Amino acid sequence: MIKEKIKQDRKLLEKQLFWVEISFNECTNIGIKSQYLVEEFGKFETLCARYSRGIDFLIRKLFRTIDEYEFENQGTLVDVVNNAHKRGLFKDIEELRIMKDVRNTIVHEYIEDELVNVFDEVLEYTEKLIVIIKNSLEYIDKKCLIDAK
Repeated sequence: MIKEKIKQDRKLLEKQLFWVEISFNECTNIGIKSQYLVEEFGKFETLCARYSRGIDFLIRKLFRTIDEYEFENQGTLVDVVNNAHKRGLFKDIEELRIMKDVRNTIVHEYIEDELVNVFDEVLEYTEKLIVIIKNSLEYIDKKCLIDAK
């Protein structure tokens, strides 16, 4: 059962990576500006949403599933993050906390003009998110299920 769960989570993570990379590349090409065209703003807004979902999926779902697969205690969110860090899925716990804070800012920003203020951070941390997602996929393939695909 857990093997099927981790296979399913891996597939979902792969899809998220695909869409995050598309948005990241589009927004990297647009760059940071003082004013955005409607289409450009829409692309950044999409990146923000995909970034937020990616962070949530990693921390709240995938890292917990890996813990379950490896028989770790299902502890607090801090425990889950610490376990993922010990596995080498990301380098810096504090940086992951910042990434989660950026996600919280996005989710709680209701005024579009204010959302523009996080576009530079979203670009910076999306690049790091992509690395963490790739590390997680590689970890699953090596440590959890060789036949994940």
